Amino acid sequence: MKIVLAPDSFKESMTASQAVAALREGVRSALPDAECIGVPMADGGEGTVDAVVDALGGDRITETVQDPLGRPVAATYGYVAERRLAVIEMAAASGLELVAPEDRDILRASTFGVGQLITSALERGATELLIGIGGSATNDGGAGMLTALGAAFTDTDGAALPPGGAALTRLHHIEVGGLDPRLAEVQVRIASDVTAPLLGTGGASAVFGPQKGADPSDVATLEAALARLVEVTQTALGHARPERPGAGAAGGLGFGLMEFLAAECDPGVEVIAETVGLSQALIGADWVFTGEGSVDAQTMLGKTPFGVARVAAHTGTQVVIFAGRVSPDADVLLANGVAKLVAITAPGTPLEQALRDGPAALTRAAAEVCRTL
Repeated sequence: MKIVLAPDSFKESMTASQAVAALREGVRSALPDAECIGVPMADGGEGTVDAVVDALGGDRITETVQDPLGRPVAATYGYVAERRLAVIEMAAASGLELVAPEDRDILRASTFGVGQLITSALERGATELLIGIGGSATNDGGAGMLTALGAAFTDTDGAALPPGGAALTRLHHIEVGGLDPRLAEVQVRIASDVTAPLLGTGGASAVFGPQKGADPSDVATLEAALARLVEVTQTALGHARPERPGAGAAGGLGFGLMEFLAAECDPGVEVIAETVGLSQALIGADWVFTGEGSVDAQTMLGKTPFGVARVAAHTGTQVVIFAGRVSPDADVLLANGVAKLVAITAPGTPLEQALRDGPAALTRAAAEVCRTL
């Protein structure tokens, strides 16, 4: 019997690789002759670097870069030298969790640190960038990132704009001649489940701005700023497509990546699955075990377990989803290609205990499932 182990991380309990190890221990205790293949997974958010690095045998590189407010922060990205692939989580440099609630300032928060990570990857020889863009503190349309990469954003006097989205209301010219020439040889892929456009009531400022501390006045300022960014981008590049799905992701970082770096934006779990070779691993597999901390009906909207199930459907592989918590409405997954839903934690277990005992509980649950196969 061949079983592929392809979980996401169980947040605050275990990484995807630790979950693979826990599943493998459970499988081997019940089915010692089973062939187990571990493929750590993620959906483009937290844990993406770990999943890809662990799956492909890459390295973790830590650089001191600027956080959203320009302060130094140690940010880690992944690099797979054999493929010249760099894996970056934008949140490592420009994430909301890097700024205390009382210090958050969406009007001047910048993606400059993301550009610094990209530069580091280029210096290592990267020709492929995979960028997960969830969890941002920013709303600058990627202007900070592009500035770090050599572009210049200036006002009517030719002066460089200060960091942050609000300053873009004064944008007059974008000079792209200084962009790092190595970018022309790099393929950029965005892993994101956000399909929002850049502008409008469903866009970056209106939908996600308030989550980052923007009040109605700030939202109006940022909307005007991004609209101005679109106008000047059209002049500078000859194209600007703010309506593209994903352009509004990470405060418009999706727009900056797609327009200036020719990035492609796809659902995160699909990008990760392709990158780590999940389809190939599933060939000839009888079962795939996947999971994450919590599973409910929303899991079908781009979360890792359902993404794994969709890939498994092409190979006829049966799917078991393990989770710390399985919501009653998760039963919808059973009608959409999933064979079993398994809660690894008993109802009523205190959260602290559930998180602490997660690996052992996952091992026990996997063993119990295997005894029924």
